[in-house]
Amino acid sequence: MAEAGGIADFDALRRAMAENSEEPEGPARNARAERLLVEAEKLNIPLAVIEALGHQLKVYNYSSEKDKMFVPFARLLRLWDERPGDFDEYETHSLHWVFKWVTAGMLDQPHIPLASIEKWLGEMEHRYRLAGHSERAVRSAEFSVAGHIGDLARAERAYTAWLAADRDRMADCHACELHGQGGWQLRNGRDAAALELWGPVLEGEYSCAHEPHTVLASSLLPLLRLGRADEARAHHLRGFRLVRPMESMRGAYADHVEFCALTGNEARGLELLAERPAYFTDTGQPRSRMDFLAVVTLLMERLTELGLGGQRVPGPEGRAWSAGELAGHARAQALELAARFDARNGTSYVGDQLRERMAQRPLVDRLPLGVRTPRTAPAGPVAPVVRAPAPERPSLPALIAEARRLSDTLQPHAMEAWAAVAEAAGNTEVDTRVRAEIADHTAMGRGPEGVELFERAAALYAEAGDEGEAIAARARAAYVRALAGELDEATAAIAEPYDRILALYADDATGVRQTASVLMSRARILMRRVHERSQGADGAEQAVREVLALVGGRGGADVRLVARAAEGRAMLAELAEHAGDAERAGELFRQASAQFVGAELPWFAVEYEVRVAALAHEQGDMAEAERALRAALEHGGPLVEPVGRAQLHLQLAEVLGGRGAAEEAAEHALQAAHWADEAGESSTMGAWARHQLGGLLLRQGRFAEAAEVLESALADLSAETHGDGAVVQTQWWLGDCLSELGEHHAAAERRLQAAETARHWPEQHDHATLAHLAAESLGNAGLAAEADLAYTRAGELWRAMGNVHFLVRSLRARAWLALRTEAGTAGARGLMAAAVAECETALAAHPDPAARDRLTAELGHTHRQFGDLLARSASEDAEDAAIQDAFEAALAETTAAIAVFAELGEEELHSRTGAELAAGWLEADLSRPADAAARARAVLDAYEGADPDDDTVRARRAEARQLLEPTEA
Repeated sequence: MAEAGGIADFDALRRAMAENSEEPEGPARNARAERLLVEAEKLNIPLAVIEALGHQLKVYNYSSEKDKMFVPFARLLRLWDERPGDFDEYETHSLHWVFKWVTAGMLDQPHIPLASIEKWLGEMEHRYRLAGHSERAVRSAEFSVAGHIGDLARAERAYTAWLAADRDRMADCHACELHGQGGWQLRNGRDAAALELWGPVLEGEYSCAHEPHTVLASSLLPLLRLGRADEARAHHLRGFRLVRPMESMRGAYADHVEFCALTGNEARGLELLAERPAYFTDTGQPRSRMDFLAVVTLLMERLTELGLGGQRVPGPEGRAWSAGELAGHARAQALELAARFDARNGTSYVGDQLRERMAQRPLVDRLPLGVRTPRTAPAGPVAPVVRAPAPERPSLPALIAEARRLSDTLQPHAMEAWAAVAEAAGNTEVDTRVRAEIADHTAMGRGPEGVELFERAAALYAEAGDEGEAIAARARAAYVRALAGELDEATAAIAEPYDRILALYADDATGVRQTASVLMSRARILMRRVHERSQGADGAEQAVREVLALVGGRGGADVRLVARAAEGRAMLAELAEHAGDAERAGELFRQASAQFVGAELPWFAVEYEVRVAALAHEQGDMAEAERALRAALEHGGPLVEPVGRAQLHLQLAEVLGGRGAAEEAAEHALQAAHWADEAGESSTMGAWARHQLGGLLLRQGRFAEAAEVLESALADLSAETHGDGAVVQTQWWLGDCLSELGEHHAAAERRLQAAETARHWPEQHDHATLAHLAAESLGNAGLAAEADLAYTRAGELWRAMGNVHFLVRSLRARAWLALRTEAGTAGARGLMAAAVAECETALAAHPDPAARDRLTAELGHTHRQFGDLLARSASEDAEDAAIQDAFEAALAETTAAIAVFAELGEEELHSRTGAELAAGWLEADLSRPADAAARARAVLDAYEGADPDDDTVRARRAEARQLLEPTEA
């Protein structure tokens, strides 16, 4: 640090303060500001001390140590009262400006009496009047005081006076004012009005150091209350990214934790708390600490309500905390702080608001965010459960009747119903038929392990006198042997039940339902042989057609028979697919799906629509793939398991993204990530879904949201599971987002990481592109030397691939960087000359006319940039002759660019006129007004008859007329 050896002069002090202002918020920056004040006092320059005090006050205000700002302000005010002439115009303005900070800061400190705050408000009004300022800022401050203590009538009067007063230099910026005005609407229950006021801030029309950060945070709950959940999600991702690095924004940070607690994202709320342990204990701003502890209480009590009170959670350092323990601790501390504010204010308003905040109920059960947020508890009701008297337990006959109804109609919860029958029966004596049914349905739930139970069920059915159902149960036992891989045993085991059921059916000794069950079990076994051993397709098809012949036209109201027919068609589809007839397979799968849907059993259609989608995808029929996937989601609804829902949404996202429907595709990718988390697949399918979602958000220009999602994806993506291509693409996309957000150093890191992986790939285009992009980011981050190395690396790769265009662009970029390094103007000229030479060499060697045109355009742009660089390199401190030489050289290169662009005619008209105008300004700088005017007229002539609504045409004509003005005056 510069001050370690002492600050030599006022300029060095100012440089040191400017550097410190760029450091992250926090105690370290504050401590340096304190040391700089000591150094300022040694200079014996009053203005130096004033500026150092102002700097100290500013860094305190933008930190967790806001309580320290009163001392430097009091000293500044004393200096002003004693020697106002020591303040320059800027510091005079700053002194009056920070009155607002101090007033608001006093409200945040419960030990400062209300009478002192009111007195200070009067002092502010008096001094503003003396300085000739509007009362707008004063009334805004009064509004804050009245609103804080709960004097809503006075707050309304102050609010009205605030808006009525003239805006002047002392008024808060538009963004901050709109935040405060929207907050008043919110306090009065007008959510929509608040959001309307905040619109210009949310849309980027107004911004400042703390906006749209706080408006995004404040908008979260009103958006949820208005049912605008998608916007709330976007504001959380975008807003949290803004507040995360800013220590002073504990209140806004708390809003994001609160949002998580009220949207089923408790796990993410815990992650947020873990990022900011100091927020539990920093005492510099008691009001924001109270707000933070309130939402900690809300989150911990929510976890406790979900049965997770014993879960380990982040809390104040020094000990381990469970959710239940932290809930009690945070509530007690928050209420103690509220009591101090209320004692100071003489009202109960702060405590009432605090208790209301801590008592909030979730606004949605679960709002998917896109980032990894595993559920902390199973989905359940969001309202408190009212414990009504337990309903009378159904009788065993009622349970049996319901179970039979569900199983006869193939309803989804039939198995659970039979489990309830089994539990109710217990050791009770029930008739043999019921015991058979219990054993049969229990076996169905055990899959390959159900063989013995099916055999027991068969024996019980036989004992009950139902020989057909007994045979069907033994057929089911044979089929589960096939599921266990015992294909030969299963084939042997089905033979005798098959022969017997046909004999019984021929004698009218059993029904079509039992017969169809046995025939279907046999068909399933033979289909397994086809799938696992690629043998017996003819036998399998014959068995399937036997089922269809039996049940065809017999279904009617018997959904079991309709289901047999539909499954049979699906088996024929599988055989067609196995034989390579994809078109017939798709048609048969569609027929099976339609039969299930027609029988009001749509959940059975899901599997077949998925198969249709896969076949359509292979055939390049994306429209049919999309239709089938949509149908699968619609038919399955909530009955599809989370992992299946994740897969369906992910496949649909990929199809929609492929046809350019990025917005809808992003919604499905979001749902895929959500259901993957629900299924416990966060690090596998969830990471892939987030990878896709991030790319889709990037395509929509939603850079902050995309960055949050992609960073979350990278935490789980791995080359082993997802492939190094997915990892590189995610880093690439993230680098693009960070670049758009102005986070150039971080963008460079991501692009360099991706480039390092791509370096090992056989095809080097991605490696070169990433190195080029990384160089661009390094340059934008102010790291010129590092950028030059990266551009050099990229240039070597472009040369090796024969890509002249990007080789030339890397040389041009290096030339511009050279102006900022030791290479200087000479190095810059050499690199730009090399770029020109590469273009000319390539042109001389390339026979293809289209390629030559592209190279000619590249040459024109290179000459143009060469001219701009030479003009820019002319130092204001240089001798007049040196400046004139630089301008002459710049003019020569720009003239060369005009000639090259002219070769390309209308295609490069705008490029030519732009260069012509640049040459005209150089002619003017060289005191050649006639030549400048000639170039301006050439531009006007070039656009004779051009479209007057073309923005470029209008801009070029306006600039040409501006260039002509001195000669026409």
